[in-house]
Amino acid sequence: MSMISSHTHLATPDDFSDNCGFGLIAHIEGQASHNLVKTAIHSLSCMTHRGGVAADGRTGDGCGLLLATPTEFFQQIATEQQLVLNDNFAVGMVFVNVDNDKAQYSQQILSEEITAQGLDVVGWRDVPLDLSIVGEIGRETL
Repeated sequence: MSMISSHTHLATPDDFSDNCGFGLIAHIEGQASHNLVKTAIHSLSCMTHRGGVAADGRTGDGCGLLLATPTEFFQQIATEQQLVLNDNFAVGMVFVNVDNDKAQYSQQILSEEITAQGLDVVGWRDVPLDLSIVGEIGRETL
């Protein structure tokens, strides 16, 4: 049994600094829609006032969109990479060091740990990057 004292301060409507922005947009019938994605991106741009952009005006805090898994896209990429995906698969986005040796070491360790959990690693893919949009502060920790 737990008790909360009447003197315990959890939050009040006046504690605006304690709040974090969150938005949810979805098609009621689960249909994919480019318009929904555009609206979600616009929603993110409306949250920059909360301090989610660094002093360089370009480096973000990592907020983003959570989307349904685009199975057809991953199947196409797997085919291009000569990889075979089962019907049930997972994809992980892993940020590794820009130094190739350190990146390969990280991939090796992660692959070993995933395999130790009884899963198969079918491959790795370098995701295309557009570094021209990375802010100065973000570039320092790339």
